[in-house]
Amino acid sequence: MPRKSDSVPTPLGDPDGTRLPIKLDSTSNGEFVPVPLDAVNRRANRLAVERAGENARRRGVSRRSFMVSSCGAASTLLAFNAANAEAGRSGGFFELDQTAALDPEIAADRLEGREFVFDVQGHFVGANGIGRTGLGNSEQFIKDIFLDSDTDMMVLSFIPSRRERELLTIQEADETRRIIDQMDGTKRLLIHGRANPNQPGDLEGMDELAETWGVVAWKCYTQWGPDGRGFFLHEDQGLAMIEKARALGVKNICIHKGLPFGRQSYEHSIASDVGIVARMYPDVNFLVYHSGFISGQKEGPYDPARGEGVDALIRSVEDNGIGLNANVYAELGSTWRFAMRDPDSAAHIVGKLVKHIGEDNVLYGSDCIWYGSPQDQIQALRSFQISEDLQERHGYPKITDRLRAKIFGLNAARPYSIDVEEVLQRARDDRVQRRRAAYREAPDPHFLTFGPKTRREFLANLKARGGSPV
Repeated sequence: MPRKSDSVPTPLGDPDGTRLPIKLDSTSNGEFVPVPLDAVNRRANRLAVERAGENARRRGVSRRSFMVSSCGAASTLLAFNAANAEAGRSGGFFELDQTAALDPEIAADRLEGREFVFDVQGHFVGANGIGRTGLGNSEQFIKDIFLDSDTDMMVLSFIPSRRERELLTIQEADETRRIIDQMDGTKRLLIHGRANPNQPGDLEGMDELAETWGVVAWKCYTQWGPDGRGFFLHEDQGLAMIEKARALGVKNICIHKGLPFGRQSYEHSIASDVGIVARMYPDVNFLVYHSGFISGQKEGPYDPARGEGVDALIRSVEDNGIGLNANVYAELGSTWRFAMRDPDSAAHIVGKLVKHIGEDNVLYGSDCIWYGSPQDQIQALRSFQISEDLQERHGYPKITDRLRAKIFGLNAARPYSIDVEEVLQRARDDRVQRRRAAYREAPDPHFLTFGPKTRREFLANLKARGGSPV
């Protein structure tokens, strides 16, 4: 359980305004080896720092005050646009008027919240966790997720580990949920139950997770196993898990696909089996975490012959006759955060998922707290647009406010049986909202990330949870 001494967050502020509010760095979620920034990303960060200094002077405010404002975020995103344009990356962009860098009202109109934001993939690391300052601290988690970002609800998920080496136990997840509930934030934080059927005890443990802890979904990693060997969903172990989930009446299964841990069991990280079980079990919702995305691989137009990445998910769904907006959902945790580096890949990822999986079945997830506060991911998605050229050539949608609202939370409300109006009405004046409003009179975001940034840190993280270094 979190210790009482953990109740006050370690000061992480940035009084000199040296950190950018939109974070492009090499941080991973601990499930893939960190990928260094390319030259365009490094140029984007340098340009953003330069322009932030210039715009702060023009506004007559300190760098820190500028960075925590909507103008600071807008200035950063506009600098990213400029760097990408210099490099010929034009398939996607952050749709902001240049005046947003200096005009608070214009910046706020695009970047401040209006939607219901339901993050279907959040993480918290308990007392056994490793990482940077901020992990294992419930109060820091609340600040990053509910005060420094516009997140209304989150599902707290799990990462793979041996049962005796869990970085987050169900008890710790429940304790964090109870802290939120004690702030009258009922239903702001939901929890998953981990179910890796190739690990002794996990199938048997599903009864307790459903009946005692009230989990809303199951989380499994098909490429993970205590012996380093994964499994396919349509084979005996996978089918046993699905049947158990149905019997318990918790029929949301969140499956890590993509972001392979290495060459070992690589085939199990590919989403080729998703469509098979979706056809077999039309009454079960399959939420495909990361949408099959593989870090370091560019995503282009849908190619059914590719056999990897997002394309493997789309082909599996279409080959098995799963229609649009059916029982397969494509989730963007870490995928969107990584794609923010390259707007061309981002445009293809979002465009083809909406086109082939369905505009009602693409889900926002942040994979935070690994990436610190998710506010930068939210602001980037609020302003992201697919170029008219790619819309015309590939039949991608224009990203409208209506489509954004669906991705941000309305789509996830369906599998999780959330009454959005009821949740929002309750949240408008709960203690979380009142605390958020008071905090934002003088916000102090840290703009830090917490996940591994180097291969060495990644391997240490993997070892800590009982995995095999790759």
